[in-house]
This record gives sequence, C-alpha cells and structure tokens, in this order.
Amino acid sequence: SGCTPLGAHIIRAKIGGGAAENTVFVGRRPTGEIFTPALKEQFPDRDWILTRILWLSGTEPGKNRLGNVDTMQRYIYIHGTPDATVLGVPGSHGCVRMRNADLIELFEQVPVGTTVNICEADD
Repeated sequence: SGCTPLGAHIIRAKIGGGAAENTVFVGRRPTGEIFTPALKEQFPDRDWILTRILWLSGTEPGKNRLGNVDTMQRYIYIHGTPDATVLGVPGSHGCVRMRNADLIELFEQVPVGTTVNICEADD
C-alpha cells in the first residue's frame, strides 16, 4: 500500500484471543459474522479484518510515532485476511495481512510489548 509504517514498533494490544478462525472484526470488535465467500459477495467493498488483531504502536518519533505518522493512531494492525487474498503485494491501508492459521499461531507466541520491526521487502 505504501502506507505501512517502517521501523521499530511494539505490539500494544492483542484482540480476538479465542475467537473462531475467520471471525470478522469491525472497529476491533467481532461483528458476530464468520467470513465466507458469500459474505464477501454481499459486502464486496469491506476491508476484511479477520481472526485476530495485533495492534502496533511505533517507537520512533517522527517516523512511526506521534503526529500524522503515528502507527497506533492510524490503526495499523497485523491481522487475518481472507484465504484467497494475494499476500506480499500492496493491498491494505497500511496493515500487515497474514493467513489466518499463521496469525493464530503467531498470536499465541507473542506477548504484548513484543518488538516488531517493519522493513522494506527485498526484491
């Protein structure tokens, strides 16, 4: 997306522990829906945030913390996405998207406060 903030971050909050895989979140709250292709057809323009959310907070003032670059105030997450989504290419508003099964595994392994470094991809 070109909007993903680079640099050092920490996981500020973990949201969705214990939720079913493909649980749909809006505003960091479960909607009660489980993502399906039919639901995607019904809401084709939704930005799908699924399964778990790791809410990031930047640690570098002027780069990803404070002001209009602040990662947390921009609601930048690591979150699940529909399994058919192509990953590794820009496609969000700055979030880091992961396969749901991989995100569940990561979610269980990282506590709040874990450092996350986001850097440019090697081509």
